[in-house]
Amino acid sequence: MNRRRFLAGTAITGVAALAGCLGGASDAGSPETNGETTTTETSKTHPALEHIDVQPILGSVDQEALIVAYEDPSCPTCRRFEQNTFPELKATHIDTGNVAFAFRVYPIIYPWGEPAVQALEATYARDEGAFWTLKDHYYADQSSFAEANVLERTEQFLADATDVDAAAVVSDAREKVYDDAVQLDLSSGKAAGASATPTFYLFLDGEFQTQIQGAQDVRVFENALQL
Repeated sequence: MNRRRFLAGTAITGVAALAGCLGGASDAGSPETNGETTTTETSKTHPALEHIDVQPILGSVDQEALIVAYEDPSCPTCRRFEQNTFPELKATHIDTGNVAFAFRVYPIIYPWGEPAVQALEATYARDEGAFWTLKDHYYADQSSFAEANVLERTEQFLADATDVDAAAVVSDAREKVYDDAVQLDLSSGKAAGASATPTFYLFLDGEFQTQIQGAQDVRVFENALQL
């Protein structure tokens, strides 16, 4: 679904500055649980699930187990999750249909993350497969990006690796054509209590289970979702 069309006319307010990327010892800690919502909020009322049906998702939002991820392409801790945890999580549980995984952009770390998520949204509006390909590319080559080169490098990658109109994607990113979708993710993440990246919200049978922060091992997700 075209999120620009879906969200047109939706008023989204600005989002205050957040804490940033989890790093150092803090991202090796235990998963955090939001005590106010663990047993009372459902997938229909939790802020992380606002307009979840128009988010990039691997699997179905109606699957028994659902992970909603708030990530920033420029966040080193997000990269550790994407490089060390996500491949096993995807192969073992997402690709097998046990878990659905929704990705929400949360550009709060380095400046190049902001144009990068604009490009991700512009790509998603055209081709969901290309969106996931670009997301993986940002993390794989994270150290090569900076605010001054991210859109140029993005255009080259999309032109080489996907069938989307790379120039049109970058043009839309520069003009922030899909900024309403970015702001929706930022506002929903703030409402859910995401103060750093990556932050994950886990749902089981329609009920919110727990909040996990940092580049946690796949076993943390398995335990929380009773896998």
